[in-house]
Order: sequence, then structure tokens, then C-alpha cells
Amino acid sequence: QVQLVESGGGLVQAGGSLRLSCAASGSPFGFNTMGWFRQAPGNQRELVATISRGGSTNYADSVKGRFTISRDNAKNTVYLQMNSLKPEDTAVYYCNARVRRVLNDYDTWGQGTQVTVSS
Repeated sequence: QVQLVESGGGLVQAGGSLRLSCAASGSPFGFNTMGWFRQAPGNQRELVATISRGGSTNYADSVKGRFTISRDNAKNTVYLQMNSLKPEDTAVYYCNARVRRVLNDYDTWGQGTQVTVSS
């Protein structure tokens, strides 16, 4: 069974840093694009950053220059280094991964990890 397990969330002061990790397992063919999304109370879930299997990255404008996404394909793990955090970064952060299959890849999600940035 495919599973994504996130870790690394918490409470930090504005200007601080956090590193999120997401370990994926259960896919015999591995994972294609992996990424991070976030959802603040009352808001829709939004893209934060994605990274392809080959390492191509994509970031939301709001986090460019502050967040860095990376992955270790051998460990099926994706990371999000978050620097210069702002109160508006407060949200539940969800890991997303596209599960590779012979036919019909599909997306799966982690359970979410809370990030709270105090001013």
C-alpha cells in the first residue's frame, strides 16, 4: 500500500527556518513528480513547490527565494527547506506524489503537518 509520511512541522518565529520531510513507500515503480502543497484555514489548498524525478523544480511566487525543494530518489523522500518564514506561511503542509504504474499513474497525499509561524 502506498504511503506518504511527513515530518518536520512545528512552531517557529518569523524569520526562522524549518525543514519538512516526506518519505514515500509502497510503489514498486517508484514515484514521478513529488511536491508540497499547503492549506491555511478558510483557504483552498495551494501549490508550494514540486520536483520532477529528474530534479526539475517549480515554486509558487510567494515562496521563491525562501523555500527549496529537493528529493532523494533512492529513499523516495522529498524535502522542503523553508527559510525566512513569515506568518502568512502558517498552514497545514501536505506532501503529494504521483505514483508510477504500468498504466494510469495517480496522485496520493500525506496526512499533513502543521507549520505555524509567529510574528
